[in-house]
Amino acid sequence: MRDHNVVLAADQQALTINGYVRTVRKQKRIAFAAIGDGSTLQTVQAVLPPQLAEGLSTGVAVTVTGKWTPSPAQGQSHELQVDHVRILGENDPTAYPIQKKYQTLEFLRTLPHLRSRLPINSLILRLRSLVTAQVTNYFAEHDFIQCHPPIITSSDCEGAGEVFTVAPEAPSSSEKSSSNQIHKHEDMFFGSPKYLTVSSQLHLEALAQSVNKVWALSPTFRAEKSDTARHLSEFYMLEAELAFVDDVQVVMDVVENMLRSVALKLQESVVGQELLEARARDKDQESTSVSHAVLVQRWQGLAEGPWPRITYATAIQHLKDAVAQGQAEFEYAPGHEDGLQTEHERFLAESLGRGGPVFITDYPRNIKPFYMAPSNDPTADQSAASTVACFDLLVPEICELVGGSMREHRLAELLKSMDEHGLQQASDNSTNVSNGSLQWYVDLRRYGSVPHGGFGLGFDRLLCYLAGVSNIRDVVSFPRWHKRCDC
Repeated sequence: MRDHNVVLAADQQALTINGYVRTVRKQKRIAFAAIGDGSTLQTVQAVLPPQLAEGLSTGVAVTVTGKWTPSPAQGQSHELQVDHVRILGENDPTAYPIQKKYQTLEFLRTLPHLRSRLPINSLILRLRSLVTAQVTNYFAEHDFIQCHPPIITSSDCEGAGEVFTVAPEAPSSSEKSSSNQIHKHEDMFFGSPKYLTVSSQLHLEALAQSVNKVWALSPTFRAEKSDTARHLSEFYMLEAELAFVDDVQVVMDVVENMLRSVALKLQESVVGQELLEARARDKDQESTSVSHAVLVQRWQGLAEGPWPRITYATAIQHLKDAVAQGQAEFEYAPGHEDGLQTEHERFLAESLGRGGPVFITDYPRNIKPFYMAPSNDPTADQSAASTVACFDLLVPEICELVGGSMREHRLAELLKSMDEHGLQQASDNSTNVSNGSLQWYVDLRRYGSVPHGGFGLGFDRLLCYLAGVSNIRDVVSFPRWHKRCDC
């Protein structure tokens, strides 16, 4: 418990603490209760007479008062000799689903409204808060402006079509009677189809051309039916855009320096120390968390640098060589036009990244979105026309953590790319975009466009990596995925 009064309390000082009963052990002449408040993995041992322990059980909310006394027990310096107990919130121990005994992560996922009371989940909440504060500090120190982009949008940034459509509640039967006389779009709340955002990139590009450097941490939605440990239907993305930048290496520098600042902050924090302590004593009953040693290696890999930067062509050749030399076997054979599968990314992170982060750059144009600018790096191993100035940051186990690129800022080239991706039909560069939802994005290139680039980071994946948690559903308080949206 990190209550200021507890930390500074002197021997025999009267002390009052608030918290929840983690465990209680009642004997004939004395009772012991572990009281915690979520501020730390540690609890305060309350020692009290049996009559004061009546009504205490796991989960009960209490205020206890007593004397802060040196403890004869090992593993704790002090205990609270209690003389007064006030029960603030009762709890039925026969019905309370959170028990001291081991409970599977799958079971706990059915209790999102209660599982955060477990000390390890409270710790992950504090990790989220710490990382959020650190990235906020980093961007402020480097003159980025924090923005609040919209959640409801008119476009699908990634072009994958895996979007949630926004619609009001269905009309009543009386309203339906005249619906046949109303045009489909006219009957829509916004007058045309709108969606929950899949990325804030396009809107941040617009804002970057007013204040140069912007960032946002906001929810993102994907109507994917994936049932994997790395995907959710609602998750948080950290995204940034930089104007007046003409080299993707600059964007990668921002990513590397920002994540390094997070790792350094974590290493010196109480949250970081408690994560290491938790992993050191973790029995790993489900093999869903990494060891203490691996967690230390992850943080060191982020804190140290520089990180390797390897072209896509080099990465593909590395995969092929590994297969030829019998060092690896893949379900999907690596090929230049096929993209990197998860198994490929995992191997590259472990081998080329030496257990730490690795940038893969200059992917083929035909497997990347329409908005990416062509490569201008003479070492990209391919002609600039066939690759784009982009990167993915891979880390062990999590695989892709960050994706970024230079954005195509030239009007004619953007229209051509949109045409090649089936997003518009134009006979010349002055023709309007047929997909009206992107007309505003094209306008950004018509009116004072500048070279710019940016990136998006899966914030919840980052928390998984930092905490040593293997399933993204266990770092999000109320996870949503296909067929599951509890609470």
